[in-house]
Amino acid sequence: MFLAVDPSPAAVAALDSALEPLRAVPGGPRWTPPERWHLTLVFLGDVPAAALEPLVGAVAPVVAATPPLALRLAGGGRFGSRRRPAVFWAGLDGDVRLLADLARRLATAVRGVGLPVEERPFRAHLTVGRWRPGRPADGDLPERLAGTRGPAWPVTEVVLWRSRLGPAPRYDRVAAWPVG
Repeated sequence: MFLAVDPSPAAVAALDSALEPLRAVPGGPRWTPPERWHLTLVFLGDVPAAALEPLVGAVAPVVAATPPLALRLAGGGRFGSRRRPAVFWAGLDGDVRLLADLARRLATAVRGVGLPVEERPFRAHLTVGRWRPGRPADGDLPERLAGTRGPAWPVTEVVLWRSRLGPAPRYDRVAAWPVG
């Protein structure tokens, strides 16, 4: 499970269009389908059934206390080195500091109900692809998004998603809370 903000349909369409010429380039990552694009705020992993109700109750006031914010997908980058890239991501601009604050407050709420949270700092990004280890990889590919700026959108909600892995991975919406 994970807590996330979803980009608007217009933002998804603009980024999908910007990535289209890159998808056939040799050394590209395994591309994530646009319908699976989310801005993950807190990764939860498996949540025991008994913890779900306390989690939902703890998240609600945190999201409700969040001021209105707007984001825009802009530019790109990678996690990993140029020679051994791991993740291709789209960057963000707009109210990124408010988004990071929301992620910190959500992590605190999640810890408060006894669930573990990764200790690494939040880095606002949207994963668009992952390179497979040992395969040819063009670590310079994200630089081709340098001048890309999608439309701004208001963040209207935070969603709790359950990921279902397997041959046809999918996400199921578990709960959502309006921002502000």
